[in-house]
Amino acid sequence: MNTNTSPPISHASLLSVIELLGYPNQRPLYERLGYRVLTEFSVRKAISLMRKEKPAVIVADFYFQPDFRDRVSNLESLLATAQSHKDVKVLVLYESAHAQVLERVRARFRIDAALTLPVSETELESVLASWL
Repeated sequence: MNTNTSPPISHASLLSVIELLGYPNQRPLYERLGYRVLTEFSVRKAISLMRKEKPAVIVADFYFQPDFRDRVSNLESLLATAQSHKDVKVLVLYESAHAQVLERVRARFRIDAALTLPVSETELESVLASWL
């Protein structure tokens, strides 16, 4: 009987972009699924990291502020960069109050999945496991 409980072997990296810190740390879940986790706390640093190492998955929080001058949300720059990598999956975590704004962003950029906060760990796991 095999009692090995180590995570599945995967070389896929997951870039976690956390700007708001408004939800629990999901790193243990990402690692349990077998992802190698890279974390950044600003979109600008995440874009720089993406130029050095292309992640298989990006998980980023989305927020809207009406005082943004040239964009609608915090993620347009990151999403624009991700568009050039067709095989990179993008998962956005968002507040339900920002659903209409997120739809405006989705009309311009590819977002493979979006989950409403607070995100269910089961739902998050289901999406990420399907991308391995």
